[in-house]
Amino acid sequence: MGRIFETRKTTMFARWNKMAKLFTRISKDIVIAVKAGGSSPDHNPALRRALQNARVGNMPKDKVEAAIKRASGEDTKDYEVVLYEGYGPHGIAVLVETATDNVVRTVANVRMHFKDGGGNLGTTGSVAYLFQRMGVFRLSPEGLDLDAIELELIDHGLQEMGEGTGEKGEKQIIIRCAFNDFGQLQTAIEERGLKLISAESEYIPLNPIELPEDKATDVLKVVDALEQDEDVQRVFHNLA
Repeated sequence: MGRIFETRKTTMFARWNKMAKLFTRISKDIVIAVKAGGSSPDHNPALRRALQNARVGNMPKDKVEAAIKRASGEDTKDYEVVLYEGYGPHGIAVLVETATDNVVRTVANVRMHFKDGGGNLGTTGSVAYLFQRMGVFRLSPEGLDLDAIELELIDHGLQEMGEGTGEKGEKQIIIRCAFNDFGQLQTAIEERGLKLISAESEYIPLNPIELPEDKATDVLKVVDALEQDEDVQRVFHNLA
């Protein structure tokens, strides 16, 4: 097990705004999961993931319950998950994962953010080949026998395991698997009672690109603008 590669994260917008955006993203994840697999976490792995991420993000219980209730109603918005591809400034590839009830609005906004930041929205397939979609689990390292855990989880799809850090610099163990193995690895982690911090599917860049700090800042400004858009769930890029 070694140091695992992570792309640079943005920290530009205010904490309260970031928290509100996080709650909105998780609420959409809950709605999408419930509509696809029902309101029982025991029988819906996607909902379990969303609820776990809600706990880690300190999302209030009443907001979580309200999201589940909304998703179970007949008049709830249907969100379409759409992946947009493009290039940020200085040739950095960017993937934008959205959950929208109005594709026309969303694509117009995404195009605007790319253009304003000196990039451009691409066509389907233009940059996706530069990434690999993987299941990514973050665990607390406290009390873990990492060598033993690694050996056990290899049989359940684990491909990469290494050290990482959270937003506040806290140590984490990052585990990755092929996206198709997400469910079985999630189950294996839960059955072993490991302290799961988060569980997500992510697009991991195959060949990260280094840029000088001033050019990297140009890219992160575009990423930040995209992340603040109400329809955007997550943004991935290949800036090292």
